[in-house]
Amino acid sequence: MWFTKSIDETLTELSVDPATGLSSEEAASRKSKFGPNRLETKKKKSVFQIFISQLNDWLIYVLFAAVIITFFMGEYIDSVIIILVILINAGIGVFQEVKAGKAIEALMQMSSPRALVKRDSHTAEIDSAELVPGDIVILDAGRVVPADLRLIESANLQTEESALTGESVPGSKEAGNVHDDPKIPLGDRDNQAFMSSIVTYGRGVGVVVETGMRTEVGKIAHLIDNEELTKTPLEKKLSELGKMLGKMAVGICAFIFVLSWFQGRDLGEMFLTSVSLAVASIPEGLAAIVAVVLSVGVTTMSKNNAIIRQLPAVETLGSVNVICSDKTGTLTMNKMSVTQVYTTQGLLDLDEHAPNDVPNAAKFAAKAMILCSDATLHNDDATGDPTEIALLALGDTLRLDRKNLENNTNRINEKSFDSDRKMMSVLVKEEDGDYKVFTKGALASLKKVSTRIFDNGEVREITEADLQNFSHAARQMSDHALRTLAVAYKPAARDTHPDEMEQDLVLLGLVGMIDPARDEVKPSIKLAKDAGIKTIMITGDHKNTAFAIAKDLHIADHVDQVITGPEMDSFSEDELKQKVNNYRVYARVSPEHKVKIVRALKANGNIVSMTGDGVNDAPSLNAADIGVAMGITGTDVAKGAADMILVDDDFSTIVKAIEQGRNIYNNIKKSVIFLLTCNLGEVVVIFLALLVGWQSPLIATQLLWINLLTDSLPAIALGMDNGDPDVMKEKPRAINENFFSHGAGIQAVVGGIFIGLITMLAYWYGYYELGYSPADGNIPEEVVKNARTLAFMVLVCSQLFFSLGLRNMKKPLYKIGIFSNRYLVGAIALGILLQILVLFVPVLREAFKLHMLDQKGWMMAVVLGLLPLTALEIYKIVFANRKQPSKTKI
Repeated sequence: MWFTKSIDETLTELSVDPATGLSSEEAASRKSKFGPNRLETKKKKSVFQIFISQLNDWLIYVLFAAVIITFFMGEYIDSVIIILVILINAGIGVFQEVKAGKAIEALMQMSSPRALVKRDSHTAEIDSAELVPGDIVILDAGRVVPADLRLIESANLQTEESALTGESVPGSKEAGNVHDDPKIPLGDRDNQAFMSSIVTYGRGVGVVVETGMRTEVGKIAHLIDNEELTKTPLEKKLSELGKMLGKMAVGICAFIFVLSWFQGRDLGEMFLTSVSLAVASIPEGLAAIVAVVLSVGVTTMSKNNAIIRQLPAVETLGSVNVICSDKTGTLTMNKMSVTQVYTTQGLLDLDEHAPNDVPNAAKFAAKAMILCSDATLHNDDATGDPTEIALLALGDTLRLDRKNLENNTNRINEKSFDSDRKMMSVLVKEEDGDYKVFTKGALASLKKVSTRIFDNGEVREITEADLQNFSHAARQMSDHALRTLAVAYKPAARDTHPDEMEQDLVLLGLVGMIDPARDEVKPSIKLAKDAGIKTIMITGDHKNTAFAIAKDLHIADHVDQVITGPEMDSFSEDELKQKVNNYRVYARVSPEHKVKIVRALKANGNIVSMTGDGVNDAPSLNAADIGVAMGITGTDVAKGAADMILVDDDFSTIVKAIEQGRNIYNNIKKSVIFLLTCNLGEVVVIFLALLVGWQSPLIATQLLWINLLTDSLPAIALGMDNGDPDVMKEKPRAINENFFSHGAGIQAVVGGIFIGLITMLAYWYGYYELGYSPADGNIPEEVVKNARTLAFMVLVCSQLFFSLGLRNMKKPLYKIGIFSNRYLVGAIALGILLQILVLFVPVLREAFKLHMLDQKGWMMAVVLGLLPLTALEIYKIVFANRKQPSKTKI
């Protein structure tokens, strides 16, 4: 019971020095003993279990019944073919499910929490699964606690443990406490932090005492085991579509069977035909195909630095028309560099002065900044906020001995930064034994709590002129797109309380740092604008700084398009809703302002993407249609609330993700339209033939074979099509748009009817070329076989060739290239090869009751098979591009 042990006892028992942490060798040894630090999840289904689940479908049950009936009827070949079709179809389903599962697994691993750990005397960020007992873990606001810890340091530390204790209010932590009662409740163990809880305030250091299933949350891991995977809205829509089509198909097939009974046909044969038609006409593989397309698509997106945490986000991405983006690190490089320092001795431009020429006041300000920092910087290895890293680099530029400073000072207490105060303060014991408070933050905040000023080595009362000089320097820096940060100090006592730290301070200086815009951002903003997407910049920076960057990036043209958080506060909710579309830049905003901005934009009918990185950004990420968290600077809380994580914190990645999201949705739409067109064609040809009194153009085994060929490989290949380079020239898709909008539904119906009619024509010709009519009586069996073979070939060829035309609903095939989708070309080639194999191998030809075609028959199959594709291409050339998409005003 670690909460009953003191800090020294805990460290001794775990054999670790908190100053150096574990060595890499010792960590590896302990990992082999204790295993990875992760919770065990439900046992994955085996391939055999997945295979069995593929057979758990009422349509498959009907097919099994057909196998039994054909067996007792003596049609053994039919029985074998139906069984083979069932097994092959199930095999394809297994492949799809396994592939989708692996893709999602990989994404989950990529978005797993990270931990800040001290090992080999260095602080580094590692995957939380690598933690072992004895690791020294550093905690700060926004991080998820990666394992069960015994705290060894705490400064105003608070953690939210509602998942474990049920208490919604964060609990305060105190590392020095020791509890004697071994039965003390979990919520009262204030010297420990538990895995999966969230640091909401302050900072701390803890030693890992339990990992994986031995943690407190591991003991209740059955809660995670009971989680069920839910379908995405897209998959639900497709499932409902499949059910609707299934009911219609079963109704048609029942009608066909009843009609056949009245017409005096062979009921056994017609039963098999009706069942096969029902199976062929219901796109039961649609959900599986969509799962594969989604998983492959989001895996590709992850390789392009956008991790999709919630699959519905892919569907929503195509509808985004407003991107609200942070400035720092997203629009800019997130590589802050201090270029100017202002003290009472004047403005110092670091590019124009050697370190030896820098005044002592500037060095004192730099020292204060370093001591009031939670970042680390060792050579090029850095952790922490980029602003604080830049301040450490300033110390190196001014040749301050940071290592000596770190070794000879001791942080006693602190008051952590928050967005309301816009300050952070620390109480430090210096080498000479004196205590000082160092405070850094926004100049406006420090001016309110500073009563004195450091001037030429002396401390004197601050004057109005001093404050004006500092403000003027800050404005000058802001006008040049520099971010400003002020610093102050005061002598203090050992027992100075955090609430007393930020009173009667001595103003030291002001630094200006630049974070230049990323090179790739400007073209990305233009691409978004062409795509009907408005870019809005949100920042905590000064209004002038924000506008300087926004103007450079062509986000804003004039300063009237910029508004600050305090100015927003004067608006009512209705006023903000009316005016929100007038602004392109929001400066000096708090996380609460972000939520207001999102709600006002959504109230105007916009689909909004919002970026965030801090704990307090979680509400705005949840409020947005697409919450986007920063992968580098983002806290675990922000990542947990987001739908998408940017691995590189780059704005252009958001635009690329929207482009990929649009293409993924379009690919799914192509697969849906293709399957529905093919299934409708099969229903039309059977229905019409039986309605006019002809024999069925296709028998059960032939229908099942067609279903196997056209419902799997070509549909998947369409779903993996290359992205349309012009997809970002179209306006965002309406959120309520369905698969059948913009003429796609009509295209599916017309295409299906056309394929059915030309198959009917081929069936009629099969009789005609041998001197018969389908309506004749006593037709020889070989004549019927010839007609069915021709219908069989035309139907398969027309469906396979038609898939080429569906690759783009507007562009003709010659513009996108026949061979630009190798998967589809391969699927078509394989389908035709298998079709020829069935016809040329005597055993298979007999099994499928086919007749070898003559030269005219082959020509008819190819010519008629190309007709639907040709008609579609002519339509696209003549009609589809007459109406150019209108540009959306941004």
